[in-house]
Amino acid sequence: MLILLASDAAGDVDAGSGAALAAPAVLLASNNAAGAAAAVAPLRRRGCDQVWTLLPAPASDSTAATYSADIVSALDAGAAKVVVPLDLATAAPADNTVLLGALESLPADRLLARLSATSVQAAVAASALLTGAVSGLVVDLSGAAADAAVAEATQLRDALKSLGRPPLVAVELPTACTSVAAVAELDRAGVDVVVPTAAVAPGSSLDAAAAFAACLKTDRPDGLFATVVVDEQGVALGLAYSSRESIAESMRLRQGVYQSRTRGLWYKGQTSGATQALRRIRFDCDRDTLQFVVEQSAPGFCHLNTRTCFGADSGITALASLLESRRASAPAGSYTRRLFDDAALLRSKLIEEAHELGDAETPDDIAWEAADLIYFTLARCAAAGVSLADVERELDRRAMKVTRRPGNAKPQFMEAAKEEASPAAPAPVVPTPAPVAAPSPAAPAPALPDIKMQTFKLAELTAAQRAALLRRPAINTDAVEAIVRPIVADVAARGDAALRELTARLDGARPAQMVLRAPFDASLTQGLDDNVRAAIDAAHDNILAFHAAQAARSTPPLEVETAPGVRCARVARAVERVGLYVPGGTAVLPSTCLMLGVPARVAGCREIVVASPPRRDGTPVPEVVYVAQKVGATAIVLAGGAQAVAAMAFGTESVPKVDKIVGPGNQFVTVAKMLLQNDNRAMISIDMPAGPSELL
Repeated sequence: MLILLASDAAGDVDAGSGAALAAPAVLLASNNAAGAAAAVAPLRRRGCDQVWTLLPAPASDSTAATYSADIVSALDAGAAKVVVPLDLATAAPADNTVLLGALESLPADRLLARLSATSVQAAVAASALLTGAVSGLVVDLSGAAADAAVAEATQLRDALKSLGRPPLVAVELPTACTSVAAVAELDRAGVDVVVPTAAVAPGSSLDAAAAFAACLKTDRPDGLFATVVVDEQGVALGLAYSSRESIAESMRLRQGVYQSRTRGLWYKGQTSGATQALRRIRFDCDRDTLQFVVEQSAPGFCHLNTRTCFGADSGITALASLLESRRASAPAGSYTRRLFDDAALLRSKLIEEAHELGDAETPDDIAWEAADLIYFTLARCAAAGVSLADVERELDRRAMKVTRRPGNAKPQFMEAAKEEASPAAPAPVVPTPAPVAAPSPAAPAPALPDIKMQTFKLAELTAAQRAALLRRPAINTDAVEAIVRPIVADVAARGDAALRELTARLDGARPAQMVLRAPFDASLTQGLDDNVRAAIDAAHDNILAFHAAQAARSTPPLEVETAPGVRCARVARAVERVGLYVPGGTAVLPSTCLMLGVPARVAGCREIVVASPPRRDGTPVPEVVYVAQKVGATAIVLAGGAQAVAAMAFGTESVPKVDKIVGPGNQFVTVAKMLLQNDNRAMISIDMPAGPSELL
């Protein structure tokens, strides 16, 4: 394979170039240690996960300690390996004292030595100095005869191996013999070829794509290579096939291009818009399978408009993807939008959740609090435009550091922790007992928070504020559908298990029971303010009076004799089983339950199922329970979002299946209703796709 040699001073490494995408490593030559350390991090951020740093020889005033510090600086910056030059012109080991002394306390597996060899024998002799100090050699054979350089490289590899010396990792060849054939021959010998970036620039004599493909193997009659397509977290998106031609196109365009077995070259996303930015091309241990690391655009890799061909995403990658999409499309007033727009709120939640995780004791509590903290951490990242891949790159960089920090907490946090951990001071001894006061009445239980509508006075608003309030949220339907489809499919396949997992992940709640059956326990409405009860009762009676009158006007049914002996009638029949979606979370709407539930009761629906998100402690909203009891609901599903709609549409082990789903919701609820009304497995109807005005 090809290793690219570049200069950090010239800035001539484009990590997105085709050659760099497929190179096992980039060898970065630096004039000084500071430049080497500074150049590594940007390259890693741009996709080069194997950056080797070539340091200059020790300066005349260097000591083993200062040169060792230069090496450590490059390793700490994220260099996978540091390459140090050994002067073969010296006559004795003592002349390389500084360099060899600097290597003594450093990890040999992260170090290589570069030799400028005048002959194979000179390189073999010099390798004796480096045994145990480095893990391999990079040998400059550019001065060798062009017709003998490849043979000398093979001879050197064999000699080092027979003597148990550091192995030959890579060679630099004369320009005249640096060809695709030479690269392939040395690759079979286990030796890479170092070439300057200029040698593989467009229009140069060496074709980097052809050199890469020449090192691969395939036993397929069609000559194709199986290609596993993954995202930057390594999550498999799907399987494709590559040819030498498609590899060349991928490297040229820096995007996903594959070989269709029926249609020729397949430029991913050319017609669907679901394009891929190519980040890396890797090969497996047998060189017969490729891995394309891509940044996949919405709706995803699969032709079914899902991100992967293997079902719904889960875990941290799914959460990060969801938050990144919501950064652009979260509706005004939603909790996620509040987190993105209110930096003080998000900061407070991060501190609160970190504190709660520190106090958690049982495994379940620790997992719960860790999930909370991860959610708010990823929200903070999404708000700042930091991707999960950015975080993982930083973690990988830290794992490569050789310098270890003490790891002590900052003083202010240590003091706070000590104060919390220390037992309360004992009460002072009072010589004369004070008279005992009469016991005070027990403090009343804390009242439940009022549900209040946010109000604005038009006359007090600026033009910009009015425009912001009246602006409808911009919704990317394709992106939302890509999120909703896997949720619907998961609930259809796994029922209650999926509903529980999705409720915990998306609503942050773990109800003891996912479904409550009528009659509902009176304790669920305990603490509900009397004024709220009275308001709900009054609204219920008014809505009931109107719809009862409406029902009366349809009895008896309208009948018309359209022809002698032919009578046509309009007869109203109640929907047997109806599902009422009642929004919760930051916009709890018991009024929705009234406006949907009273007509259902008047119509005579046999089964009325209410679905509404639970509170964070897993309990239902008391106002919703109170209304559900009044309208004769038969069940309350403690779930929200697309998963609740899917559960009512398909039915699960505990959620009753319904025939019609009505009620407003956010963009995910709306898209779920639209998808399910066209799903012949669900066989449901809906009222309409609710817009912002239907939520007022």
